[in-house]
Amino acid sequence: MPMPEDPALARLREIIAATGGLLIAFSGGADSTLLAAVAAQVLPRDRLLAVTATGPFFPPNESLEAARLARTLGIPQETITLDHLSLPGLAENPRDRCYHCKSALLRSLTEMASARGLIVAEGSQRDDLGIHRPGRRAVAEAGARTPLAEAGLGKEDVRRISHALGLPTWDRPARPCLATRFPYGTRLTPELLERVAGAERVLAENGFSECRVRDHSDLARLEVPLERLEALLEHREAIASRLRALGFRYVTVDLQGLRSGSMDGGGADENVESGE
Repeated sequence: MPMPEDPALARLREIIAATGGLLIAFSGGADSTLLAAVAAQVLPRDRLLAVTATGPFFPPNESLEAARLARTLGIPQETITLDHLSLPGLAENPRDRCYHCKSALLRSLTEMASARGLIVAEGSQRDDLGIHRPGRRAVAEAGARTPLAEAGLGKEDVRRISHALGLPTWDRPARPCLATRFPYGTRLTPELLERVAGAERVLAENGFSECRVRDHSDLARLEVPLERLEALLEHREAIASRLRALGFRYVTVDLQGLRSGSMDGGGADENVESGE
């Protein structure tokens, strides 16, 4: 006898099917991948499009990973480029940065969706509603759909259903944009964004793919999960040497470990690409 379908997944299928066609903001993270994968099951191929944003706020490898994932899942996918640093106010890294960035993204997606007769959707889920996410206002203003949240799915639901569906992103950690690595008010430049991306590549190459490098001018503050702190210290000389070569004078380890929103005083990072 076949197992009954997960009620949360059934709700999500119904919500997506009722839209008639979606253009999905697709980062390749856990949330947007589940949304796109389920949409591919219930919508005709010509009524679904995943769109991945590229630009200086996002490491280039992320868009390549998203494209590979979309091909694996058989999801039509395109990319668009956002010149974040030319958008009004974004280079100054204001506290409402995510609102302005997401507004720009959703304007572009809305134009694409309108030309194709589709509805814009993005990957916010229920747990996003209770934390600091300035981009939510942009989502509401754009009239974008949030099927995961509408179905009542939280982070653990997303991971459980993704695992059941065999999605490789079921345990992928959140990957907020590079601007979250800097204190608010820091003037962002391509060089600074490239430096912090390079610093996180160094950590990944040493086995710390789940990390943040917080950029405090000439000081790099490294965050890894608490259970990995001892391992990080074993690599301290190699990592510190390479980060100094990138231009950091001091390299420190945050003893509180990896946590979202350490630049927000306890809020959460926002992935301005997809709401993850």
